[in-house]
Amino acid sequence: MNILVLGGAGYIGSHAVHQLMDKGYEVVVIDNFQTGHRDALHPKARFYEGDIRSREFMRSVFEKEKIDGILHFAANSLVGESMTEPLKYFDNNVYGTQIVLEMMRDFGVKHIVFSSTAAVYGGQEVMPITEEAIAKPTNTYGETKLTMEKMMGWCEHAFDLKYVSLRYFNVAGARQDGKIGEDHHPETHLIPVIMEAALGKRSEITVFGDDYDTTDGTCIRDYIHVEDLIEAHILALDYLQHGGESNIFNLGSNQGFSVKEIIETVKQATGIDIPVKIGERRAGDPSKLIASATKAKHVLGWNPTKTTIEQIIKDAWNWHRHHPNGFQR
Repeated sequence: MNILVLGGAGYIGSHAVHQLMDKGYEVVVIDNFQTGHRDALHPKARFYEGDIRSREFMRSVFEKEKIDGILHFAANSLVGESMTEPLKYFDNNVYGTQIVLEMMRDFGVKHIVFSSTAAVYGGQEVMPITEEAIAKPTNTYGETKLTMEKMMGWCEHAFDLKYVSLRYFNVAGARQDGKIGEDHHPETHLIPVIMEAALGKRSEITVFGDDYDTTDGTCIRDYIHVEDLIEAHILALDYLQHGGESNIFNLGSNQGFSVKEIIETVKQATGIDIPVKIGERRAGDPSKLIASATKAKHVLGWNPTKTTIEQIIKDAWNWHRHHPNGFQR
């Protein structure tokens, strides 16, 4: 079975490729290295360098490869940047997905598992958040992901495409063998930023706001181990290929940790004191996001085994301390 992974050189996409290969799938990867890394590619995956927004490039890949299903990770994903460069996000995320859906229609590919986000929910009063919560994004990134979900829904009506949208909360950790991990430039995700401070690559950590309506005033987020996350993608693909209807699932741990709690946990795991300063709030940041993943567990049979904050930070630290410069040689 040939699975096309869009964005397969990125953080989450590369973990997907490695797990698919572990399970015996044939894997085709597309990436333009906007944020991905060549060293993150699996050596046995068939790779095409190019941009999903190029209709000609995408058509050439689909003509060469028989694709049985797609995992779609190719998108810009920085909340802050999305608020200052909204057109970039609509171009890459929404238009790129339009081209992917065109190829699926033209070549008869029926199944896609889509990397969505908790950002589609915006601020919610009731926690944990279920899939029935009204989507009301508070940032451009979340708005583009919600638009991408809607596009797939209308395409299902038009040409019987089947999709699963997986709404992640905060993804962290690394492959347990330490071969691949999180490496963004610039790095904005909380756990790797703290790791950089522990390694002496940053002089301090900036906490963006400590006056939120939470126990310690800092934002609360739900964290999920990247390897558990990918297991859910593979289960979702299997679900579709065995006749499952289009669906939306949250992926998370059903519990939340504040920014200050994460910093303290990293301090304990590394034994390194990390200086902290308080900065201004970031535009578009909800105070609290916690997932209910009950539906994914019930329908997909998803059983996360690595998603404890201690395991996430242990695996992340294992990657970062052995690759202090990421994939850079």
